[in-house]
Amino acid sequence: MESEGLVVSGALKFNVTRKTRKAAYDEYQTHGFEVDLVGACRDRLVLATVKSFFGSRGVVASHVKGDGTNYAKWYALLNQTDVREAVVNRAAERFGYDVDQIEMRLYAGRFSTAASEAEIREWAKSQIIGSGPLQVYDAKHVVAKVREAAKSKQYRDSAVLATLKVLDATGALVPTSQT
Repeated sequence: MESEGLVVSGALKFNVTRKTRKAAYDEYQTHGFEVDLVGACRDRLVLATVKSFFGSRGVVASHVKGDGTNYAKWYALLNQTDVREAVVNRAAERFGYDVDQIEMRLYAGRFSTAASEAEIREWAKSQIIGSGPLQVYDAKHVVAKVREAAKSKQYRDSAVLATLKVLDATGALVPTSQT
């Protein structure tokens, strides 16, 4: 996100008040929904949820889409329209952006299968959030951007870039053409 000229911060919570399932009377509860990364510039705000899943099965399409699984709640920010609209509206109010200046992204470190990845990407195209469809980025995209940034000779105070430069200098990285 920094390579796009965005200033990036870590996780922020946005409170969303929702009606409970109580049938006898109306009851409301407020929950904080966390956005993992926030990127901002003058005319754009990016809200990103990050799911790495490197040590597990990976990101599963039915979970992301909210197709009746117990894991769908992990992706409420993406698959529950009332939650995502409330979060986008709270972000717009909090940071002074118009809703149509806000975009939402999913960064997935690992997908469970190639078919699941394709299904998520297709579904995301139909999920209009803020300024447009939900954007999906994978680990290869992120690594390519980090490697590109690490090529610069200009100093940047970044532990990630410094680590990448050390690995490259010691021959511990596979050249990009082989990945």
